Amino acid sequence: MTTSEGRSAVRGDRAHYAQLLDHAGRTTVGLRAAPGATATRSWGSGVLIAPGWVLTCAHVLAASDGRRRDTGPDGVFGVVCGGRVVPARLAYDLSRPAPEAGPAAARADLALVRLLDPETDHPCAWLSDQPATLLEDAYIFRGHDQAGGGEDVDAAGGSGGSGGADGGAAAGRSRERVIRDSRDSRDSCDTGGAGGAGGAGKPRDGRGVHGAPAAPRAPVTPVDTFIAVRFGARDARGLQFGSDVRVMPGASGGPLIDCDRGEVVGIVKGRHQQDHVGLAVPVTALRGLGPEHLVPGAEGLGPDPYHALMSLHDRWHWAGQDLGRAVGPTWFDAQHAIMAGRGRLWGVQERLQALDLLARLPAPRDPLVVEAAVGEVLDRGDRPGAWSLRTWRDGHGALYQGSDPYTELRAFVHYLRIVAQLTADEVRDVPGEPAAAVREQATRLAEFVQAKAVVLLPQDRRRIGPVRRRPRSVLVEFEPLFYDEGGQELFNWSVSEGYGQGQWLRVDVQESAGGVPFEQAREQVLRRLGGRLLRADSDAGPGARVRLEVAVPEGHWHTAAGQWEVAASTRRTARLRPVGPGRAVILRDQGRREQIDPAWLRRWQGLAAARELQALRLGPRTGDGARPGSVEAIWRLLETAVEGALPALCHTVADGFGRDAVGVALDTGFPAGLWPAAGHGEERDCDAGCEEFHRGVRELLQGSGGVARLPELVRQLRAKAAEAAEEGTHWARDLVLLYDDPEDPIPPLFTDRPQLSPR
Repeated sequence: MTTSEGRSAVRGDRAHYAQLLDHAGRTTVGLRAAPGATATRSWGSGVLIAPGWVLTCAHVLAASDGRRRDTGPDGVFGVVCGGRVVPARLAYDLSRPAPEAGPAAARADLALVRLLDPETDHPCAWLSDQPATLLEDAYIFRGHDQAGGGEDVDAAGGSGGSGGADGGAAAGRSRERVIRDSRDSRDSCDTGGAGGAGGAGKPRDGRGVHGAPAAPRAPVTPVDTFIAVRFGARDARGLQFGSDVRVMPGASGGPLIDCDRGEVVGIVKGRHQQDHVGLAVPVTALRGLGPEHLVPGAEGLGPDPYHALMSLHDRWHWAGQDLGRAVGPTWFDAQHAIMAGRGRLWGVQERLQALDLLARLPAPRDPLVVEAAVGEVLDRGDRPGAWSLRTWRDGHGALYQGSDPYTELRAFVHYLRIVAQLTADEVRDVPGEPAAAVREQATRLAEFVQAKAVVLLPQDRRRIGPVRRRPRSVLVEFEPLFYDEGGQELFNWSVSEGYGQGQWLRVDVQESAGGVPFEQAREQVLRRLGGRLLRADSDAGPGARVRLEVAVPEGHWHTAAGQWEVAASTRRTARLRPVGPGRAVILRDQGRREQIDPAWLRRWQGLAAARELQALRLGPRTGDGARPGSVEAIWRLLETAVEGALPALCHTVADGFGRDAVGVALDTGFPAGLWPAAGHGEERDCDAGCEEFHRGVRELLQGSGGVARLPELVRQLRAKAAEAAEEGTHWARDLVLLYDDPEDPIPPLFTDRPQLSPR
């Protein structure tokens, strides 16, 4: 392409900027003294980014001597917005982190201002979700000094006060007017401004660009003031940019627009005194926003203000495309006009909808989860990215890698698939309406991903489809086979990762025709279990400890899995530690599988709904006329038990009365129970140790908060008993918790049908 042809193509692209620059002007505001104050000189500029919220530089709200501006009562000042001065107040100051954060805490010259009138209706600019690198077609905007159209003429003779939302009507009248920078009229084409700051405005000969006759002039009215940026790049100090005209005072806090992407990429900060190069704070610095930046007495955005703010931003822009809303062209429409014809498979419309769906999800529980998801998509392993990622939106912005359109589409689809799965896993078993709402939104995101994935190649759909879920448990299952000639029972075993609702993925198995004795099978499991638990913990997320579930057949209900010792690390000579004090350990009945007995499900639902759990003692004190401790008495006691009853017995469950009692409890549908692994036999009566056990169980169940918390409460009790940290807990050292959730049944060990994979 020749130089003239290249310039012609650029001019064709820039013809699409008119609408974008108009929107940028409408969202740029001026900051000044409170409404009604006599001092009307502008402090600086800002940009509307979410309903009721203005982003600006923190130094704009301080006088030249560093003191806070002269504000009204309670810190109220004015924002020139929509043709009037509306009251506002500083809410967040990112330049002053909390004192406890220390001197090394990140500081950014940014501040968030809240409009105090909730009825103020205004447009919002689009904040980039990715860092700016090189700027080619970019502009800075400056807010109005006065409401109602008063101009403030700077020393260089240029129109100095405009660019705010209050200039909307005038900007509309001048929408098709064109200015040029003083360097090359063919390389810069803007709209909406009668003149840039510093005199970079109208052609001096009264004719239009390239000698075309100028349109008839409207009366002089305030219009959107902006300056063309000649170059721009990012370094350690932030965004630097140059212009052929001087950036005048009052532009600080205004937006820096990258027209090629149609986004606000920075907030104008000032200029170097030596080389007059302008400086801007990248909008990605807003990721440092935290609750510690909330100004005392201000109304904030909650415990995660950055996530809340960007959610408001993204949902507002998506709502602007609602067919039922009688609105004019939107910022998205301007972006679409700029980007049309570029052959992108992941265009601005896909981005708009994806970010709206992400905005409806809870914030990620840890920023490392976002980093890990991006790392998986980009195949960069565990190496962190070049910038910190805090929200799902940030992760989306990290995927623009300059790849070909297909590779880019595949990356976004893969990333959103991971996010949908992780979010659904977080609340999979959480009761209540809020969790149900999150599951619904995760499903909406998954459906969106499915619709966008149809154009991917089969091998890519397969790669993206089985996204690895976050495991919630590891299941060890012992499958009895038969008895050998010596009368010894033989077993096979397996290890599976569990994802809830009966979804399991087998990760280890010992399957042979002959099997091995139980003790040998257990030793084989323990040699591998430590590493398996550590891997599952890692997949579950930072600091996670997945639950260990052990499914055993009748005759092995006394298995003290909480006392199993496994490797504490992946070192070849790693020390062994008991699993019970560090993670929840439960026992499951190997005889219960996919067929859900109605009594089992009914009892489980009763325990889940009960306000308080009650210990139901099974043992010699069972009465009602039957022989003390008889199986008949146990049947009657369990069949008539209240909904919140949970069986507890101090006898051994390996044989005799205890084994029969547990069998009856399972047959009558009880999903949970408590007993010591080394309970006493029928040869002796209950003693003071038994009384201590039953008293401890009653105290454990009082105010437990329901059956769902029982595994963690037992873990805490085991930890206290192991450390001897609390007197009177030694009885819990070998405590066994039967916890059989019928809504999450264990899988068959050996079957011709494939297991349900974690999708």
